[in-house]
Amino acid sequence: MGESLPAKMFLLAFHPVKGRLTSRDELGHLLRAAALAELVLSGRLRDDGGKAVVAGAVPSDPVLAAVWQEVSESSPRSWSRWVGRGRKEIFAAVRDLLADERVIRVEHARWLGLVPHTRITLRDTREARRLAEQVRRALVGTQAPSRVDGEIRVLAALAGAAQLRVVLSAADRRRNRARLDQLAEPIAPVAKALRKAITAKRAAAASSG
Repeated sequence: MGESLPAKMFLLAFHPVKGRLTSRDELGHLLRAAALAELVLSGRLRDDGGKAVVAGAVPSDPVLAAVWQEVSESSPRSWSRWVGRGRKEIFAAVRDLLADERVIRVEHARWLGLVPHTRITLRDTREARRLAEQVRRALVGTQAPSRVDGEIRVLAALAGAAQLRVVLSAADRRRNRARLDQLAEPIAPVAKALRKAITAKRAAAASSG
């Protein structure tokens, strides 16, 4: 399977038992944040007064390279700006990668023969279940955040920031708010931007509904 953080975040958004994708409307934000977080962890991006700036060479992974290229070709902009850009493009890129690797199945159909619909399912739920369990343990466990595996720590922090309910209930999120902040420390600007984006999106949806 894809080993990048965006690929793992895509898997994490699946219901671990039913194998169906959840949070599709918000997954673009999550994938962008995962890509930015991985670029920060690898030293290719850094925070400069609340803005993302390039600090290393272009990565070999095509999904990460596309995000890095955007940042490198722009004047310094906020992390929120980069979390919010290119959401459809990164969703499609990661989806196609996992489909090519036969991790997921993508089926195109039409509701009632009229409305286009894409059904995305897991071919095998075992990896998603294992990943979800690791992330949940990181979120609600007793192990010191600094001792949690680096990638799992970041996935947990981003899942909490995005209120990914398939991983963490609202009640668990409230009870573990301080722990979420500690988990997010290595990628704090990215997690903060993601939390802001998801909160704003849900507020806008509530007001329009």
